[in-house]
Amino acid sequence: MRTLFLSLIMACSACSTNAEPPAAPKAAAPAAPVASANPAGGTLEQIRALIGNAACTDASQCRTLPIGARPCGGPEAYLAYSTSSSPEAQLLALAERHKQERAAIHAASGMMSNCRFMPDPGAVCVAGTCQLAPAGKPAS
Repeated sequence: MRTLFLSLIMACSACSTNAEPPAAPKAAAPAAPVASANPAGGTLEQIRALIGNAACTDASQCRTLPIGARPCGGPEAYLAYSTSSSPEAQLLALAERHKQERAAIHAASGMMSNCRFMPDPGAVCVAGTCQLAPAGKPAS
């Protein structure tokens, strides 16, 4: 038993002594602006800015906005917004632009998806703010 234990220790130390020293870090290339690397990011930020705090006084003011595009189809996510505090037509136009940008990114990269269906969760007014409805509870 002692011989087996010593053999294992020697084998492990032999493996670790042949390791090469870590390579010196290479100088990083200057980072490209995020907008050029991911043009959809700027559009999403514009959407979030227009939504703001999504203030509401009633659930009828709350809507969901499909965001992005999955490689298999359908949106990547949903955001809740308020019709009383956000310019709906502008939001819809930006969401469509973001969808096209994401679809182009997926096509260029060959990105694939699990093709899982993302149902619209609906939106509700909670404490004066439009929020996505909790899973399993449709918006009323």
